[in-house]
Amino acid sequence: MKEKGLVQARRIEELEVRLASVLAKDESDAEKAKADANVLVAVYRADAEAAQVQAREAIESADSRAHWVAELAKCRSRRETLEEIHARGFDLAEEIKRAKELEADTEALVSDCDDDDDESKSGSENGGEESDKEETAPGREI
Repeated sequence: MKEKGLVQARRIEELEVRLASVLAKDESDAEKAKADANVLVAVYRADAEAAQVQAREAIESADSRAHWVAELAKCRSRRETLEEIHARGFDLAEEIKRAKELEADTEALVSDCDDDDDESKSGSENGGEESDKEETAPGREI
């Protein structure tokens, strides 16, 4: 009986050692999986933030393009009006020439919005100031 008890005690000890080893390995695997998950979450968060920045930039770009498209429509309308007045016998050749130049500049800005957002923003700011001055000056002469 004593021998059976000793054999069972040894088996129990061996099983406890194996169990502790398996438990330690499982805990290690769990820690590794948690670390991997944290890395993935960090990557996904960074990607999400980058996507939000891109979305904001796209909206700003679309707003900028819409602004310049509207400005182009105004320039064309103004030129057409000047041409109609010129057709009635008034000498507006110089004003029409300036209106055409302004229209071409604005058309270039619209094109820049399509080609490169960063370049169009800096060009739009300068072009907008110039076009306002040019647009106002011929309007006063009419």
